[in-house]
Amino acid sequence: MDRLTAVRVFVEVADRGSLTQTAEHLEMSAAMVSRYLAAVEDWFEARLLHRTTRKVSLTDAGLAALPACRQMLDIAEEARHIAAERSREPAGVLRVTTSSSFADAQLTAALIDFQQHYPQVEIVLSVGDKPTDLVTERVDLAVRITNTLDPTMITRPLARCRSMLCASPDYLQRHGLPLTADDLRQHRCIAHAFGIGKQYRLTRSGETITVPVNWSFHTNETAVLRRAVLSGAGIGMLPTYYLGDDLRAGRLVHLLPDHEPDVLGIHAIYLSRRHQPLALRLLVDFLAARFAGEPAPWDLALNVQTQA
Repeated sequence: MDRLTAVRVFVEVADRGSLTQTAEHLEMSAAMVSRYLAAVEDWFEARLLHRTTRKVSLTDAGLAALPACRQMLDIAEEARHIAAERSREPAGVLRVTTSSSFADAQLTAALIDFQQHYPQVEIVLSVGDKPTDLVTERVDLAVRITNTLDPTMITRPLARCRSMLCASPDYLQRHGLPLTADDLRQHRCIAHAFGIGKQYRLTRSGETITVPVNWSFHTNETAVLRRAVLSGAGIGMLPTYYLGDDLRAGRLVHLLPDHEPDVLGIHAIYLSRRHQPLALRLLVDFLAARFAGEPAPWDLALNVQTQA
């Protein structure tokens, strides 16, 4: 006897409180409903229902079994949904959001490569460092760099985001090279508006230190922060995914390489796993594979030495 059908019959009886109504709803005989219920009880090795001539109610064992049975039906429905979509070419519009710097350095190229595999998927990418409300702005996927996650959202880790203290050669020629973390107190520093207050948190040999610094320039965009550092405005903390070309070309200098700023997570964030569009599932899998590894691919390219 089909166990999944038997479970469905049990859940319907629990919801309707009637074998007759369940039989009518499922278009089967009352005798067949009873046979399915008996099969479920044999499976659980427990009596799940109290039956009288007027109504049906759950036993304690039935109350305990009901959530698991509902979950089983949900999983089966989701599996059918996935199987049906797998037979189709992914298509439709995906609305994606991320920070401007990550879009520029990593995500845009990844999305274009994804479309090479799935040309029927249209992507709308919006950028900005301010968090986006996925519901009100109808966003399918947010790629965010944070260690503070919304528990109401579904998240999947993609990579770890490391940062470096950097300055331009011009700035260092005019103001000198900081040789210790305490030297940062004497320098002009550039702050992200959503950042870390008037201090740097740095880890060296497993020990975390906090260094008060003086901000000379503030911005709410990482791309602008990078431009200010390149222009010689001061020392800035920038993500390594954004620095490869600048470091290799000598436009920026990595300062205090044995001091590591706090490491953040890069996450795919979306609303629900249930009835998720095929294109979205494929995109999340694609990004997880592309950015996989520890250290992240861009850190390996820079030969970044990590402390964790």
